[in-house]
Amino acid sequence: MKMTKEQARRRKKVRIRKKISGTASRPRLVVFRSNKYIYAQLVDDLIGKTVTASSSCALVKGDDAVKLTCKTAEAVGKDIAAKAKELNIDKVVFDRGGYIYHGRVKALADGAREGGLKF
Repeated sequence: MKMTKEQARRRKKVRIRKKISGTASRPRLVVFRSNKYIYAQLVDDLIGKTVTASSSCALVKGDDAVKLTCKTAEAVGKDIAAKAKELNIDKVVFDRGGYIYHGRVKALADGAREGGLKF
């Protein structure tokens, strides 16, 4: 039986998570991409807590409609970087969550780099 795209992504995600882990000084930058929004969060795996998070739906002001583009993903990356800077975090481990490093995922990573995060 053939695997669906979601099953293949989850399998890749497990392979990635075996290799990387976040700490308090260098948390894991997790990306989740849905059809409508993109989310990013910093996770400390030693205690199992989310340090800070950002998403495209949180950046919307008022009744503006969200258009999921690379520019929106880049804005989420810059926002998560700004929140990390407030917490004195400048290095992270990037977790693409099984998604291909292309398009919105790459734009989010580039935005986080522009914001000052190193990975």
